[in-house]
Amino acid sequence: MTPIKMKSRQPAGIPARVVFLLEDLEYGGTQRQALELARRLDPSCFQVELWVMRAGDDLAPVARDYGLPVVWLARSSWVGPASLLGLGKRLRTHPPDLLMCLTVIPNIWGRLWGRLARVPVIVGNCRGGAAPWRQHERWLWPCAHHLLCNSALLKDFLVSRYRLPSHRITVAVNGVDTDFFQPNPNGHPPGPPVLLSVARLVPDKDHDTLLQSFASVSPRHPDAQLWLVGTGPRRQVLEQQVQDLGLTERVKFIQPGQDVRSLYQQADVFVLSSRAEALPNVILEAMAAGLPVVATRVGGVPEAVVPEVTGLLVDPGDDAALAAALARLLDDPPTRRALGRAARQRVLDHFSFPAMVSRHQDLWSRLLWGEA
Repeated sequence: MTPIKMKSRQPAGIPARVVFLLEDLEYGGTQRQALELARRLDPSCFQVELWVMRAGDDLAPVARDYGLPVVWLARSSWVGPASLLGLGKRLRTHPPDLLMCLTVIPNIWGRLWGRLARVPVIVGNCRGGAAPWRQHERWLWPCAHHLLCNSALLKDFLVSRYRLPSHRITVAVNGVDTDFFQPNPNGHPPGPPVLLSVARLVPDKDHDTLLQSFASVSPRHPDAQLWLVGTGPRRQVLEQQVQDLGLTERVKFIQPGQDVRSLYQQADVFVLSSRAEALPNVILEAMAAGLPVVATRVGGVPEAVVPEVTGLLVDPGDDAALAAALARLLDDPPTRRALGRAARQRVLDHFSFPAMVSRHQDLWSRLLWGEA
């Protein structure tokens, strides 16, 4: 894979040291996006390192395959004193030119330590629906020189609710590898219809509403299956809910792997029942794989999913509306195939990796060297 070259370069001709600060390398949309972005940057301008604050190395083999150096600030199961002290020490002994903070905890501590260490450029990220509150944007935004968010709606929220200056925020929507995520080249495999959801098993994703909706649909579609791909603290609670609803033979819990393409290519509909989101990577991956999307109307989701064109949107927490949307697509294979084709085309037109990389490189060039 060839990195995306820039027109502008650092005046001295020496690549800027860029650090991506992550909480962990567990399976997650932000972690995957970070790796895909890092591998595509122009190496003549940006030398990238990944600094990780705690254990959780599901994606470490991917980083090695991409040739990305990983620095573990601590190997504990949670971010504690060792992680924070390790971050402060590393910033003093190996100061980067640009520190990019990803996910909530790095956005808090990376900005604070970064300012103390006088890092020249600190770029914060605000990506999740609840991230502004969780990472204390109201108070911490001045600690970052610039803020990235991955949906226009989230930028508008930060400006209107938290009074952040618009010129300090850039929208850099997520990208997806449309060569990697493609429809099944051999056509859809035979078998019962599959509803696929790829999401961490955490409260924000609201699997409870999804399971209730599936239970409502099941009598009308007794052969349909629901596959839940993800890890998280609610696994046992959700398994009990599946048992209580009498869906044990119909719902499958799947541990996420490095390559989820085969799951997308076996599915008929992608569904996400979140109560809060920015612009989920998994929706873009599913669309690139030619799947229609049924999702909740939250955050930046409507910026990707066009109702009646690439999928269907419902209000969060409305299990009846979600059940009706799922039943509609299960009842109508031609419509779901047409929506899936349109979904892939929308990703090709608006959510490519080259566009994502160019937006980041242009911003960093301007922040580091004053270049457009």
